[in-house]
Amino acid sequence: MSRIFTAALVTETNTFSPLPVDMNGFREQLLARPGEHPDWPTQATGPIIAARRRAAELGWTITEGTTASAQPGGPVNRQTYETLRDEILAQLQAALPLDAVILGLHGAMVAHGYDDCEGDLLQRARQIVGPKVLIAAEFDPHCHFTKAMADSLDIAVFYKEFPHVDTFQRAQQLIDLVARTLKGEITPHLSTYDCRMIDVLPTSHEPMKSFVERLRDIERQDEQILDISIVHGFRAGDVPEMGSKVVVMSNNAPDYGHALAKKLARELFDNWGKSFPALLTPEQAIVQARACPRRPVVLADVWGNPGGGVPGDNTFLLKALLAAGVENTALATIWDPVAVRICHAAGVGARLKLRFGGKSCAGIGEPVDAEVTVKTVQDNATQTFVDAIVSLGPSAVIQVDGIEVILNTHRAQVLEPTIFTNLDIPALERDILVVKSTNHFYKGFAAISQDILYVETPGVYPSDYHSTEFRKVRRPLRPLDTISWEDVEQHQTF
Repeated sequence: MSRIFTAALVTETNTFSPLPVDMNGFREQLLARPGEHPDWPTQATGPIIAARRRAAELGWTITEGTTASAQPGGPVNRQTYETLRDEILAQLQAALPLDAVILGLHGAMVAHGYDDCEGDLLQRARQIVGPKVLIAAEFDPHCHFTKAMADSLDIAVFYKEFPHVDTFQRAQQLIDLVARTLKGEITPHLSTYDCRMIDVLPTSHEPMKSFVERLRDIERQDEQILDISIVHGFRAGDVPEMGSKVVVMSNNAPDYGHALAKKLARELFDNWGKSFPALLTPEQAIVQARACPRRPVVLADVWGNPGGGVPGDNTFLLKALLAAGVENTALATIWDPVAVRICHAAGVGARLKLRFGGKSCAGIGEPVDAEVTVKTVQDNATQTFVDAIVSLGPSAVIQVDGIEVILNTHRAQVLEPTIFTNLDIPALERDILVVKSTNHFYKGFAAISQDILYVETPGVYPSDYHSTEFRKVRRPLRPLDTISWEDVEQHQTF
């Protein structure tokens, strides 16, 4: 019998966000101690559930530690991070002796005093278990993947898809790699190549869609390659090792893996800026949406996306829609717990003057002051994302002129059309659907709309590389700097 320890600590930190994350942020989304983990996989619990489901087959005895996951936000409160870290490490210590440690992580978590939380956690875990115990982890590709992380790990996999519709599939592949390693069938070796760039790389669009398929082809056909991952990077994290990377896991073939990682990194570098669709102003998007013959048209507010750690109460696009007199439109969401409470108190059918949105910080648009009708209230509204259920907390739908607006208490980006239908908004009957999301919405909404327009609005996400004051990022980094491939080769840290 192999003895396995699993746990998870997941959040994504926008260092420019005004919303610090404390223990309540984890309680709001998921904070499960041993014996409390749900039976269904979430982004945080994928490796835990995948290991649990295969334990009997593989002959594993599993000790499950704490699972903690919070919505993306600003830097994590130092005490909160250290408390959760030390809790997991104490559970790890108590579980010894072990054959493997399997963790669910994000890779872009920053706390006050810690630019690299995952690197810190993994280094401490390695010190506890020693050099011979296998350590494996699953990461979000919107991470930084630092040398401290790489040096502490034997196995690392990253979601391949953006939108992240393959989180549990990748967790299952992680378990497979761990099992094969423990049986002595393979000897994984990680090779990382730093692209010295940052980009937006949706795999729902070309050229990334075909690029990822080619990675899968290499994995199937090349016996020396166990896995290939693309680290997209997270540009809202002002930390030294921010940026895109290629991670190749070879079967004890470090030189071969390094050469392949370098080759793929060069392809990414040469394709910089070609992956993300063109961005429109709100006014341009409204004109194009009105001209579309098919319904519904989807407008994606890409930088107002709470999944990037911003508050989610920006009002620029909503104000443009109201000014243009747009009707038969639904918008998800405006984060405003105070407005939600007022709507719940007023009740369904009430008509009242309400101030909502634009409250969290400067630069996100002024609040909307309007006479609204309360159409729906729910104590815990939800949406789905693949197999997961995502809570919006207490929520309300208000009618503002010709627009239905979802107000929510728990920040969350838009993931699937159920965010509308679960709140009694018939999405297919609306002319325009407005979603605050960069690309995670794509698969769900592409199934109901052939016309998706990406809209750029101001806010606290560093949407403009050159006007953002990056202080910690290691330079040079494209596009902050004009660099050649020769510069990339000269600035490798792995």
